[in-house]
This record gives sequence, C-alpha cells and structure tokens, in this order.
Amino acid sequence: MDAFTAGILQRIRNTEADLDRAREAGDDFLVEVEQAELEDLQRLASEHGVQVTAATA
Repeated sequence: MDAFTAGILQRIRNTEADLDRAREAGDDFLVEVEQAELEDLQRLASEHGVQVTAATA
C-alpha cells in the first residue's frame, strides 16, 4: 500500500470517528461538516482508484 492510499484511508477512518462523536453529542452543525468531509474524502479516494472497504466506510 502506498503512502497516498494509507493516508486517505486513515483520514476516512478518523473522519468517520469524528462523525460518530458529533452524532453522539447531538451537534447537528458538526455532523454536517464531518459528513461533507467524509464525502469529499470518499470521492477523492474513488478518483484515485482507492478501494474503500465496508470496514473503512
């Protein structure tokens, strides 16, 4: 796995965790921010051929 792939997958995992915490806290604004960030990262991964598995997604 190259550095880009490892980095994007780690960023996706971190953002998913942040999104979960925002949901648990009931912070609707932060949920929207984190959801948008997650969608951007998933798009970027897809554009570069990085497979995001169910365990990561």
